[in-house]
Amino acid sequence: MNTRTWQPADGEAEAWMARLMAPDCTPADRAAFEDWLAQSPQNIEAWLEIERLQAMSAQLRSDEMLRAAVRAIRRTPARPFRAWVPAAAAAMLVVAVAAIWWGYEPETAAVPQHYATAMGEQSEVTLADGTVVLLDTGTQLTAAFDSRQRVVELTQGRAQFVVGHDAQRPFLVKAGLSTVRDIGTTFQVAREEGAVAVGLLEGRVDVRAKNDRNVATLSPGESVRVDAQGRIGPKAPLDLVSARAWPQGDLVFKQRRLDELLAEMNRYSKQQVRLADPTLGGLTVSGVFHAGDQDALVAVLERGWSLRAERRGVDEIILHRRD
Repeated sequence: MNTRTWQPADGEAEAWMARLMAPDCTPADRAAFEDWLAQSPQNIEAWLEIERLQAMSAQLRSDEMLRAAVRAIRRTPARPFRAWVPAAAAAMLVVAVAAIWWGYEPETAAVPQHYATAMGEQSEVTLADGTVVLLDTGTQLTAAFDSRQRVVELTQGRAQFVVGHDAQRPFLVKAGLSTVRDIGTTFQVAREEGAVAVGLLEGRVDVRAKNDRNVATLSPGESVRVDAQGRIGPKAPLDLVSARAWPQGDLVFKQRRLDELLAEMNRYSKQQVRLADPTLGGLTVSGVFHAGDQDALVAVLERGWSLRAERRGVDEIILHRRD
């Protein structure tokens, strides 16, 4: 049973809900709303509660039994509720019936939309709600929106989301055993060998996991990882330089192992760079490389790390230790 008591922030959240749903809502209103959210965790909690109540109301308004009750009410004279009807249930019924009486747009079925990028490709798409999604190389996702919520499932790769505003429908990203819930943000989600990494650039997100009761609420500049078993790890600083670079087609490496660097660069090109000696993988490399530009990468490694490149056809380069 929900025993949450009313807080002053609840009234403010109700006012913001009304403002954001108004036809004349402006970008300045939206910016002010995000500033209000950032003021305190209580504001975020109040907003989530208002959204939850909105979703419950929408669900009740779509209930066929309630619609049948409204049809019956319209055909018969008005009379008071029976005394045995619990007051809370009666109140909820009145709200739902009133909503249906005055007209409610029926729920629309979700029609999945599929998006994918090939190796070395990045693609920007705008979803039906105005959300802009940047798909990194080798990414697959499906968007399914209905009248109650917006759900995107990331099945492979990495994507950045700049979420379009819709106060009545939460925006959810499902990836592996994790779910990211948006509150008006710019964030990134990546699938990494069964695990999921979430990084926040702007706004707020809640990250939930199937096998973890905890909820990670991220602030700008924070990240979190959900492991393959569905458990949420500790929050950590987001590497903002790298997070802002890959949407521009650049990859930033800071003291990364060479084998990890090559694995990341190889995701963007059919021309694969490999190591003749696995022990070379322990070399550490720093630099900024354009995704897919294997020739520039190899040239840097030959000059700065005493490596020699052997080209085998057009799609393979083998790195050896220089004699």
